[in-house]
Amino acid sequence: MLDVTVVLLEDGLSSTAIVPVEIFHAAGALWNDLHGRPAEPAFRVTTVSLDGAPVRNPQGVGLAPHAPIEAVTRSDIVVVPTSGLNLDLKLSQHGALLPWLRQRHAEGAYVAGVCMGAAYLAEAGLLDGRLATTHWAVADGLAARYPRVCWRPELFVTEDSRLLCSGGLYAAMDLSLYLVEKLCGHEVAVQTAKSLLLPMPRLSQSGYAMLPVSRPHEDARIREVETYLQGAFREELTTQDLAERAGLAPKTFVRHFKAATGRLPGAYLQALRVEAAKAMLERDAKPVQQISVEVGYDDVAFFRALFKRSTGMTPADYRAHFAPMSVRGYAGIGRA
Repeated sequence: MLDVTVVLLEDGLSSTAIVPVEIFHAAGALWNDLHGRPAEPAFRVTTVSLDGAPVRNPQGVGLAPHAPIEAVTRSDIVVVPTSGLNLDLKLSQHGALLPWLRQRHAEGAYVAGVCMGAAYLAEAGLLDGRLATTHWAVADGLAARYPRVCWRPELFVTEDSRLLCSGGLYAAMDLSLYLVEKLCGHEVAVQTAKSLLLPMPRLSQSGYAMLPVSRPHEDARIREVETYLQGAFREELTTQDLAERAGLAPKTFVRHFKAATGRLPGAYLQALRVEAAKAMLERDAKPVQQISVEVGYDDVAFFRALFKRSTGMTPADYRAHFAPMSVRGYAGIGRA
């Protein structure tokens, strides 16, 4: 069983803490309960405040934590909710949180900031040189305040080196389900989402920009190419193009790219396109052929084969499993 610690902050927006609590509590348990089977909870959830005392949200609703943060010396996941818009004041009030976050991350925890909770990760120095997102309305301000962070406010969820961020209050749902899927597998995540009548995680606000598909690394030249690819994956790109962007000879670039990401450039591009297609199938009623073209494949037969090899399902089967009923009904379940 994995340990999750959800931080409660004074004047914090309670949904950004309570939604993760309920999703992690449900994972592995609620689906089984609903089907009359023994619960197999995947997570043990603890709530903490800075001093162990109850906190209140801006509407005056009180939340009582299990313990003070100092009582938690080990956790697999830490979730930091959003707090008030006066960031200078909130960072001052909650300054004791920062070294605790650094310590938990150094010990191997996934540390996640929901909405403006990303500011605490940035203030702690954890996001320097790393990908992050936040609420679109505060993104420019945070980018000015923390210029060493690679802010991508168009994304709902980002992950980089065990540091996760989500954009918007209810992206807490997407972030939590994303972690359930990552750590417990796709089946448990889908069961959790179905039990709570939630959609599976949204990857981006546009439906096209993607999460990183590589392992964490510190190669700045390759990171820059990855960022470029996440916006340009539909285009016809050659190794020469990408090598020039990285300032490397093609053979050197391929070697560095594989060492950093674990994938060859072509395989990385295919993975991005499949992720884009999955997002579109989950939310759009477009024909599969149109989706194939929009993610960069004019040959729909090749796209179908690649998609099935990557996901274990045809595009139509994927849509039938994961799209909302309105999309499935319009597009036609079982359509190839």
